[in-house]
Amino acid sequence: MYTFKKEERLCNKKLIDGLFHNGSSFLCYPFKASWMLTPGTQQFPVQILFSVSKRRFSRAVDRNLIKRRLREVYRLHKQQSLYDALIIADKKIIFSLGYIGKEIAPYDFMEKKMLKLLSQLCAEIAK
Repeated sequence: MYTFKKEERLCNKKLIDGLFHNGSSFLCYPFKASWMLTPGTQQFPVQILFSVSKRRFSRAVDRNLIKRRLREVYRLHKQQSLYDALIIADKKIIFSLGYIGKEIAPYDFMEKKMLKLLSQLCAEIAK
């Protein structure tokens, strides 16, 4: 339940390209989310990609810290906040989460904002 497997990560270059060209996006500071419905060939309801700007955080240790925190918050809250709604609606999506904040946010702030973002994403998908 609280796992984050390789199959849940978005690695396919064609899918990523399609996501950024044809997908919908919205802001929920400090995150920018892009998502797109996909035909149901994937094993999990969501495939996700995490990104942190190299321009804003030039040191790799900072980017890795932010991505580690993002993955951890997502891993803990994806089931009740996102997967349950998608399984009920019988939809599958690909999803990109970009960090656009100017400084490294503490974990509890990221957690609060991630919950807000996931509920906003469920509302967008339900439209």
